[in-house]
Amino acid sequence: MSNQLDKIKELTEKRQQARVGGGEKAIEKQHERGKYTARERIAMLLDEGSFEEIDMFVQHRCTNFGQEKKTYLGDGVVTGYGTISGRLVYLFAQDFTVFGGSLSETMAQKICKVMDLAMKMGAPVIGLNDSGGARIQEGINALGGFAEIFQRNILASGVIPQISGIFGPCAGGAVYSPALTDFTLMMEGTSYMFLTGPKVVKQVIGEDVSQEDLGGASVHSTKSGVTHFTAPTEEEAMTLIRKLLSYMPQNNTEEPPYIESNDPIDRKDDLLNEIIPDNPNKAYDMYEVIKTIVDNGEFLEVQPLFAQNIIIGFARFNGQSVGIVANQPKVLAGVLDCNSSRKGARFVRFCDAFNIPVVSLVDVPGFLPGTGQEYNAVILNGAKLLYAYGEATIPKVTITLRKSYGGSHIVMSCKQLRGDMNYAWPSAEIAVMGAGGAVAVLCAKEAKSQEDPKKFMTEKEEEYTKLFANPYQAARYGYIDDVIEPRNTRFRIIRALQQLQTKRLVNPAKKHGNIPL
Repeated sequence: MSNQLDKIKELTEKRQQARVGGGEKAIEKQHERGKYTARERIAMLLDEGSFEEIDMFVQHRCTNFGQEKKTYLGDGVVTGYGTISGRLVYLFAQDFTVFGGSLSETMAQKICKVMDLAMKMGAPVIGLNDSGGARIQEGINALGGFAEIFQRNILASGVIPQISGIFGPCAGGAVYSPALTDFTLMMEGTSYMFLTGPKVVKQVIGEDVSQEDLGGASVHSTKSGVTHFTAPTEEEAMTLIRKLLSYMPQNNTEEPPYIESNDPIDRKDDLLNEIIPDNPNKAYDMYEVIKTIVDNGEFLEVQPLFAQNIIIGFARFNGQSVGIVANQPKVLAGVLDCNSSRKGARFVRFCDAFNIPVVSLVDVPGFLPGTGQEYNAVILNGAKLLYAYGEATIPKVTITLRKSYGGSHIVMSCKQLRGDMNYAWPSAEIAVMGAGGAVAVLCAKEAKSQEDPKKFMTEKEEEYTKLFANPYQAARYGYIDDVIEPRNTRFRIIRALQQLQTKRLVNPAKKHGNIPL
């Protein structure tokens, strides 16, 4: 019996040893940096007492550069599963206290194991990254480990939701796993992502740049669009991840969770009847429209600081999870450009992969002109959004609030891209272009022969406006299903979504399409 007790005691000691990772001093250092440990992060993220750890006793097998003398139980990553709001999730959290969280062959095997389990069980996988990159002592084995993880990210894409939290460094090849996942969150001030660090940048091209300016949260949330969210504290980051998951299904064969709503379906708001300015060149705030029509004014915006001329995010209508894509007239008049097109396209494709209907709120005067846009392939980027909407088989409800001109009208979920229900406000203007531009093309020659060319052009503009600065031309052809009173928008969207719950639409059989990347 005592022999058995000794073995149990040994197990308890080993567990204790594994739980302190790189040791108490290393944990203190982590705390001094203003960062939590891998286990503390897991405890914050998951429902209390739900975490089940896997591979606690794994150790690396490297013997290069004296590595055999330095071993830690768990080898720098904590893996396992638990629940968030009672729903199963798999996760891994890199432990910076062990070899700076660097990736070894065995760490990669641990991560791959939970990713395989997540796929088998059809549950989301969350990666909490805090790593110095590949463990250099392991050479090619570490690189192979990264590639094994990336391959699983690729195969899991569109099958289970994948979320990455960047809670410290994430450099070199390590950045590709978060880039392949659906949503990335970065910590403000303590995290960074880049392929080549400041030292290499200085050495190769002579550019002097700090870690923050090269790949900090501020850069990736505003300039590159690499990250979808940022958080000032780790507690807020975990709350955000939990909230994000509440809008998603467990996998691509399920529907998103339904949340009982106490917000009346037929709630009207007269603000909407007055929000569109009389002057077509004057802006209004699309956030006001969104917050007025969704359940309880709750909207979880994605990439709020990047390409702000388009707004994307999650909301609910009568308890049903929905993705919202909306032009923002307050920024660049709501035009589409390279970045906003990319931003919108990826979001629409995520929603389509996970059975989340998309509601599009349209007020778009066109694409941003100029060499800057053309040289950056605005044609291809615009085509991404066009492709995403056209490919999507989920319920699609489109509301045109004001302008919807030319190519941008087509791109923003028009009827011919299989929009299910397309509504317009009475203020909608659906045409090839604005009155001024159209008349300049149509009547320029004729104007020269007139006694008063200016007066003639003004009259022609008024004629064009009367003909097209309304939704009835489009409604006449059935391109708009109905013209609705703005204050009834919430009710009409909910009715449309209820009708579309049994929608069945399948794309032609193929290996996959070739989206213009």
